[in-house]
Amino acid sequence: MKEILIIGNGISGMMCAIHCAELGMMVKLIAPGPSEQSQSVMAAGGINAVTERHEEGDSVQCHVEDTLKGGAYLAGSHAVEGLCSDAKEIIHYLERIGTVFSVDENDRPVLRAFGGQTYKRTHYCGSSTGKHIVSALVMEVRRFEAAGLITRIMRHHFYSALIRDGRCYGALLYDENARVLVPVYADALVMATGGQNSLFGKTTGSNRCDGYAVGKLFLQGAALKNLEFIQFHPTTLETPQKRMLISEAVRGEGGRLFYKDGDRKVFFMEDKYGPGGNLMTRDLIAREIIATGRDVFLDISFIDKKLIDSRLPEVRDICAKYRGIDISKEPIPVAPSVHYFMGGLAVHKDHSTNIQGLYAVGECASIYHGANRLGGNSLLSAMYSGKIAAESILGENALVERANFDSYIQAEQECFKKMLESDSPFAAMHIRDLLADTMREHMSIVRSADSLSKGMEDVRYYLSVADRIHYDSSVSAYINYSLKGILTLALAALTCADARKESRGAHYRSDYPTATEEYRAATIISYNEGNMLVTFDRENTYED
Repeated sequence: MKEILIIGNGISGMMCAIHCAELGMMVKLIAPGPSEQSQSVMAAGGINAVTERHEEGDSVQCHVEDTLKGGAYLAGSHAVEGLCSDAKEIIHYLERIGTVFSVDENDRPVLRAFGGQTYKRTHYCGSSTGKHIVSALVMEVRRFEAAGLITRIMRHHFYSALIRDGRCYGALLYDENARVLVPVYADALVMATGGQNSLFGKTTGSNRCDGYAVGKLFLQGAALKNLEFIQFHPTTLETPQKRMLISEAVRGEGGRLFYKDGDRKVFFMEDKYGPGGNLMTRDLIAREIIATGRDVFLDISFIDKKLIDSRLPEVRDICAKYRGIDISKEPIPVAPSVHYFMGGLAVHKDHSTNIQGLYAVGECASIYHGANRLGGNSLLSAMYSGKIAAESILGENALVERANFDSYIQAEQECFKKMLESDSPFAAMHIRDLLADTMREHMSIVRSADSLSKGMEDVRYYLSVADRIHYDSSVSAYINYSLKGILTLALAALTCADARKESRGAHYRSDYPTATEEYRAATIISYNEGNMLVTFDRENTYED
């Protein structure tokens, strides 16, 4: 019986674990905390699918075209066709396991429109779709846990993969309770670690999704893709703790963006793009908000309060709790913020990487979204990618003989012990804060060669300091050992942005403001002996 190791227990990790168990494989599901604390619960807006109850005129092919167009045609068409074609079955599966989607008085699904969609096809559960899906999947995981096919292991963090001669044999984990490194061997290692929020500090996402695992695997030989494409959600609310997401559902229900010119409200998106201006793609709206140079507001107060209470209760509660705003009476002050990472581990259509036995699913895998993700496609891709990876792993040969990693593990254990025993004048969290400042300034919505060069210079300096850091006793050991991987990933992202001398999707260069055919290809970056190499995959080697 195959043994599978999955790092991350959000929606993509749980879906992969469940499907592996359904296919008769043994799964270890690793995470620092319970699934209910994963970033997946923050997904508010909904999940896209064209079902038999679709809006008149819509089709799977239309969903495919919207996704490819929204991603500036960088995603592989075969991969996107698989994603959109399977969406109907994913909705039905979620309903079967207990997800309750919003319906009208005739028991038909209530669909909402998200930016970049030709038709309404987003299914939702009020404004807390992610929470509902997580709850349903947790119950399925527990069912297979009771059957002995899934083992959940909490308070463990990824440290490194066990890789030899281009083959992955499992992972070395950090046990937070025992404060030791633990090797776990497996026939396949699946990464489901989410995005790269810690590169930017204060974002809409969870800092548990910090990018370390992707950065570490990059150092170990895994190819990365499209790191320059970072989605800034146009409507977020500033709070002392983080940027709170004001879901696209607000605009899907008719919310209007405006700024004030004296006593006059200027509905700038509608003025420039017509009645559908508030539902343009996220990258475009984010840039238009920045271009106003004004404080921008999102107004939904003209909508019936009962509709707000039934369809947008979470947005209502966030605004009331954190800013004392009654959205049924007053507009919401909004601004763009880092929200989603289209880039990550480069995966093939079966979600395998360039390292045999290593897979990636969910946001840490770059495949479906190209240069920009459509709202409602993230939950869909999380579900679909977990399923596809499980089926791919089933078809891969099991390990006959496992490589011996004793000397590697012993060396890492000794390094880790020395880190715990020594102190450093440099605080790891201080370096992280400096990195976030650098990335927000130089890897923001609008970029240029000079700014990117300065950003790379700063991160190289942080890396030189990180090499001298051993242990900061004021934070967890994970914060310390993860620093170099996070900094390396940040430098790789800046390097990709510098190499793409055009503007496309979520990547906008003020010095190269238009898209060109030369760069109509995925960005692939690899690491070898301290050097980063960027190439452009014009043959769709990974997606198709």
